[in-house]
Amino acid sequence: MNQYLSLSQEVKDSQAAGKPIVALESTIISHGMPYPQNVETARAVEQLIRDEGAVPATIALMDGKIKIGLSDEELEALGNSTDVAKASRRDLPYLLATKKTGATTVAATMICASLADIKVFATGGIGGVHRGAETTMDISADLEELAQTNVAVVCAGAKSILDLGLTLEYLETKGVPVIGYQTDVLPAFYTRTSPFPVNFQADDIATIAGTLKAKADLNMTGGAVIANPIPEAHAMPEADITAVIHTALQEAQANNVTGKDVTPFLLAKVKELTDGKSLEANIALVKNNAIVGAQLAVQLNAMNG
Repeated sequence: MNQYLSLSQEVKDSQAAGKPIVALESTIISHGMPYPQNVETARAVEQLIRDEGAVPATIALMDGKIKIGLSDEELEALGNSTDVAKASRRDLPYLLATKKTGATTVAATMICASLADIKVFATGGIGGVHRGAETTMDISADLEELAQTNVAVVCAGAKSILDLGLTLEYLETKGVPVIGYQTDVLPAFYTRTSPFPVNFQADDIATIAGTLKAKADLNMTGGAVIANPIPEAHAMPEADITAVIHTALQEAQANNVTGKDVTPFLLAKVKELTDGKSLEANIALVKNNAIVGAQLAVQLNAMNG
């Protein structure tokens, strides 16, 4: 295993000192946002985590290694390159064997975080069941990973381009708890609300940490979704974003966009149709999730002594 894992000095020192660590994905840098906002956001997110008393560990595949914690130069290279593979579970072995650069999705980041014994991961939004999945079987690997990998994922819910109802049904089948942080409904990425209730509402970080600790103490396999709504000031009205997504989905269908190309296409189209407001919202929710993720990691670390 060690031949593939490469921990930054900061992460190594933090683990040795028993400090709380928060995993961060890299797909959001290479595929989720344009340059230079992607690198600026990545650096800002890392600083927000440090400000809360935790240590950031951005994860990517480089030079045949799973890098846990990236240098400034590595972040820059990742954000400014057009030749970065989108790495999910199925892609990890091939990308490591061929020493290609890969940006980790939610699923792959969970795997890598777990290998490095990191329990909390902050991201933008999780993948889920795509609309029309009853015929296409297009279901994100993120959901299966949540069912089997012991990492808590702090996110702004699932992207509203998905079928949120079926996504929650899938998670329920797999026994994955969906905990709303100060909300009783699933946030839908750009918007704070959706018609779908979460499993549990937790109004403080200590309740979430206690839940995760009890889950681990019971040796229950799998992760948890911590659904943290986008800050009010940056949220977009549910009706507006629903209409925009409907238009984007129609265009994707008309252009025969399928598979892993669907999400980047839809996000780019949503950005275009909202005059860039969706990018501002995306940056705001990622930063907000990083803060909550750091607070959770600190609290969990204290509980585990």
